[in-house]
Amino acid sequence: MARYYIADQHFYHMGLLKRMDCRGFQSVQDMNEYMIRQWNAKVKKTDEVVILGDFSFGGGEETAAVAARLKGRLYLIKGNHDQRYLAKQGFTPERFEWVREYTELSDNSRKVVLCHYPVLFYNGQYRMDAAGNPRTYMLYGHVHDTPDEQLMERFIAETRSTVRAGHDGEDIHIPCNMVNCFAMYSDYVPLTLDEWLALNCKGWNLDEIRARAAAFHSEAQ
Repeated sequence: MARYYIADQHFYHMGLLKRMDCRGFQSVQDMNEYMIRQWNAKVKKTDEVVILGDFSFGGGEETAAVAARLKGRLYLIKGNHDQRYLAKQGFTPERFEWVREYTELSDNSRKVVLCHYPVLFYNGQYRMDAAGNPRTYMLYGHVHDTPDEQLMERFIAETRSTVRAGHDGEDIHIPCNMVNCFAMYSDYVPLTLDEWLALNCKGWNLDEIRARAAAFHSEAQ
């Protein structure tokens, strides 16, 4: 069993095709089918997937139909758009193992702080193991690939360059281990914590991802 994370898929959100994300799909149906295909190519039935908010922009029945096609055990951190379907007739909340605003979980002896919105000063931020590796990560969504995310990147860099006195009196650089799990960054594939960390170091090419989206045409149409 593996645990994966992903944020801001926005199933049924037609507005993201041409503005903000400019995802490149020809239709919202293409986008939905592509994201389902990407998910199911990676996730197995017994895997866990934590969705960091804004799973769908659709109604209750539409969102339930999408969730039913996805492999794995689903967990939802509520985003600002999720109320569109959670309280609507036709949605089956039992598809989610739980629905929370915020939670903290253990992931291979590390703590993950999970919230749809970036938490700038998160619980366990200063915790390191004996080798100096982070013991806590803050995973978030909401800001997509916008100027808000650019501000986040500046904040992270500024925080890491800031020196303060540690508990033993020695100066330390302030840790800041925050990861934006925006679905587009991973080409809509849920990733493990280690995979997100590797991708965060490597970076992403959104133009290539948009090109693949533009070339995709669903057979369901």
